[in-house]
Amino acid sequence: MIAHVQPDANWRKSTYSNTNGGACVEVALSAESSAIRDSKLGQASPVLAFAPAAFSTFLYELKAGRLDR
Repeated sequence: MIAHVQPDANWRKSTYSNTNGGACVEVALSAESSAIRDSKLGQASPVLAFAPAAFSTFLYELKAGRLDR
């Protein structure tokens, strides 16, 4: 299943974001999908959208260090 992000999605900036141009993301969560994008690019950023279960797996693997950064 391909997840889609609603045009009116409520994007939230990571609490790790700073004003020094750090590597930061924004996230939009809903019952139908979860999405992340680069906070520095905002609406111009490509979006990774996931079904909720796939997003949970993505975060688990990222935190475990099994994904290239």
